[in-house]
Amino acid sequence: MLISEASIRSGLSADTIRYYEKSGIVPAIDRGADGLRRFSPENVEWLTLLYWLRKTGMSMKDMQRFAALYREGGRTVSERKALLLGHAETLKRKRADLDRCEEVLAEKLAIYDKLEGKHP
Repeated sequence: MLISEASIRSGLSADTIRYYEKSGIVPAIDRGADGLRRFSPENVEWLTLLYWLRKTGMSMKDMQRFAALYREGGRTVSERKALLLGHAETLKRKRADLDRCEEVLAEKLAIYDKLEGKHP
């Protein structure tokens, strides 16, 4: 498939895909005789993973590290897993922070409701 379809399927813009490719976090993408990129289902699966890693706040540095480990093959599975586990812990902390933020906002909104004469 062409970059436009890979973009739609992965959630990444074509520009982001090109940037990731230049940054070395996308494995080599085959090109057709016309010079255009030809994305395989595996390429799209990788791009989709990158979309979600970035969406969850993983740094480019960590994404590049993850990609480098992936290129080294099966012997790096434990390191890749550790990197993802560390990121999962970061997400748990962020989720707890967001939950607390939501509680604070709800308390403040309840105060405003009382000030406006609205009692829940």
